[in-house]
Amino acid sequence: MCGRTACSLAADNLRRACAYRDRRGQHRQPEWMRQERYQPSYNKGPQSSGPVLLSRRHLQQDADSSERVLMDMRWGLVPSWFKQDNPSKLQFNTSNCRSDTMMSKSSYKGALLKGRRCVVLADGFYEWQQQSGGKQPYFVYFPQTKDAMDKETEGDKEWKGWRLLTMAGIFDCWKPPGEEEMLYTYTIITVDASKDVSFIHHRQVRPGKGVAGMPAILDGDEAIRKWLDFAEVPTQEAVKLIQPTENIVFHPVSTFVNNIRNNTPECVAPIELGAKKEVKATPSNKVMLGWLKSSQEGSPQKKENDLPKWTSQFIHTPSPKKTSADVLQQWLGKQGQPAAKKHKA
Repeated sequence: MCGRTACSLAADNLRRACAYRDRRGQHRQPEWMRQERYQPSYNKGPQSSGPVLLSRRHLQQDADSSERVLMDMRWGLVPSWFKQDNPSKLQFNTSNCRSDTMMSKSSYKGALLKGRRCVVLADGFYEWQQQSGGKQPYFVYFPQTKDAMDKETEGDKEWKGWRLLTMAGIFDCWKPPGEEEMLYTYTIITVDASKDVSFIHHRQVRPGKGVAGMPAILDGDEAIRKWLDFAEVPTQEAVKLIQPTENIVFHPVSTFVNNIRNNTPECVAPIELGAKKEVKATPSNKVMLGWLKSSQEGSPQKKENDLPKWTSQFIHTPSPKKTSADVLQQWLGKQGQPAAKKHKA
């Protein structure tokens, strides 16, 4: 399942990071709806709110269905037919939606058939690996290009910062009894864990909790376009996009992230496995925490040479057959620790 994410970009940078080309090939940025409600966070959990992309036509019937808007929605879908006066009275967990049952569950089927598809945005998500001494958290995200920067100079048309993870979701609109304002909520679709992520967490049946997996990730703007454009791409075609992806990398992070109240760059900072506590004293980790903080505080632009050395594990170069487990093992090897072994799928 996907039970925790991070989305630390400020609202303006988030909008720039979601730039796309419209039907005429024009470069555009999605308009924010209810921007004042958005709060960046390194540690988002269900029942909190988070940013999603959706087609403008859901809000404006005569709009071009390919036009995108950004909206802050509550995580945990409340079906439009829900009759109680409080979402907390919903008797089942709707933060995740299994891809193999989403067309049969009443909580999701209606919204899907209405074309209520969205893209949930995040820096990445957290997964926990069960170990003998407890659970080890990992941060999972898209490979980052070597020219990735946290902020750009004025006038730059193309976003060169962190590549956001784009997860397939379903949203719905619920009107509380006696209220005028609609509550927009979403769920993240999950699929079987890809070969790489199965190193952390296999999709298994858990007693009393159903089946867990990884988020359905939409890799590339064409996949995002098809998922969002419900007027041009019918549901039966769109659901074919819901597949596991191998195009992700990950690194271990501190158990500091386990507490949902902890919301600092330390949540996503790489750690040295096998150490008794998080490595904080080394120069590279000090630079890392400072760089992570600057991405939200609006620091001056950093040149490629100014990027801290730890970002080498975030940088993806098209080397043949290199998996996220290899990246993790390489990073661990540099720290002088035994490389983590990858489980066979």
